[in-house]
Amino acid sequence: MPVSNSGTTRITVLADSDTRWKWGALTASRLAGEGADTHLDGRLLRGRATPTVRQLEEVGVRADTLREVTAVEFLREVEREAPDVIVLALVGGAVQAVLHGLARTAASAVSGKRRPVIVTGYVGVVYEKLADGLLLRHGADVVLANSRQDAERFRAVYEGVGADASGVVESALPFLGGAAYRQKDQETDQETAQKNDPYTVVFAAQPSVPDNRAHRTYLLRRMVEHARLHPDREVLIKLRSKPGEHTTHIEELPYQKLAKGEDLPANCRLVYGNMGEVLDRTDLLVTVSSTAALESLHRRIPTAVLTDLGVREALGNHHFIGSGCLASWDEIDAGYSPEAAPEWVARQGVAPDGTYAKAFDAARERVVSLLAQDQLPPITPYYSLITAPGYLPGILARHHLGPDGSPLPGAPAADREPGPVRQAVRSAARGAYRHGVQRVAPVIRRMGEL
Repeated sequence: MPVSNSGTTRITVLADSDTRWKWGALTASRLAGEGADTHLDGRLLRGRATPTVRQLEEVGVRADTLREVTAVEFLREVEREAPDVIVLALVGGAVQAVLHGLARTAASAVSGKRRPVIVTGYVGVVYEKLADGLLLRHGADVVLANSRQDAERFRAVYEGVGADASGVVESALPFLGGAAYRQKDQETDQETAQKNDPYTVVFAAQPSVPDNRAHRTYLLRRMVEHARLHPDREVLIKLRSKPGEHTTHIEELPYQKLAKGEDLPANCRLVYGNMGEVLDRTDLLVTVSSTAALESLHRRIPTAVLTDLGVREALGNHHFIGSGCLASWDEIDAGYSPEAAPEWVARQGVAPDGTYAKAFDAARERVVSLLAQDQLPPITPYYSLITAPGYLPGILARHHLGPDGSPLPGAPAADREPGPVRQAVRSAARGAYRHGVQRVAPVIRRMGEL
């Protein structure tokens, strides 16, 4: 990748959750290429899902600098010290707000000052709000699609509303990797195999799918039953976050809490940690619709996408129609191990055939060509005060930006770090918000159903 005048390419990743930080930081690494001289600045957008220290350590990606900011603070920082590339690893509304803020900053910049190349995309499977999420990301120089199928869908949406689709670039999820699965040798002494390397079933939990106590309790009990039916197997329930932590989606009913009422057998337990490390010992990955299924398929690990609660858009498992992975707990209990359909896998950017090494070549070439230009064109999102006058101002206001992308009166300044009192207030406010989401809101909803 071409470098700036300093001899080092500066990449800034702005993320709003642990999973998006993982996607953004690894995307920055893939775009830079192996051995590139880069400086990575990490910025965490302050909000309900701002990752904790533990969550950041679990992701395992290190930045040269890392701190928490608001959208306005980020924009002012970019105005002072423009990086070469910005990766926006944010929810759609936040991407749109930052794009309008950056457009205003670039338009008012000193003549000859070059704006950063802007990259955005999705952290996983896109199974809902396709048009809404895509149009909120329009205006970035590069909109990464994680598969051939997504690239085709993204271009169709942009072209269908008359928006420029040239920024859509096919790539893949940046965190795929790890050793290919090797099926256990059936001739191996069973007692030794069970003791040192038992057949391991991993359930990849999701914060918001399913979204009610009955269904989540059902899934937990089926895992427990499977462990009891197969005492020679190890059943691991892979959790995304600890109580009090938030990730991309709100988790009102964590499995940790539900498990307190269950008698878990010795071969069934809750685990945390890096998903790649858990997959290293997985023989069967089970999930409702987690992106972990794609990580598993990339490594050729048998993967089951559950049908017990139906195949429904609300669950996201409809995305796996045609994959060959749909299965129920009854089938898994009986010993069924799904085999993925090669054609389906090939269209999902999973690429277990070795082509994954080149998955980011096109995106890297696009960024390189943009960095080589003396001046980049203006940032022109599809949403404007002409195309969406009743929608856009509200999105911008949520991030303390006016209709023209300028900071609203009273927006936080970025010229100093908050003092200890302000930091304590922020921490207390976030804790209160999370308590409200996890404890108070579910009670209010249940009362409303009476």
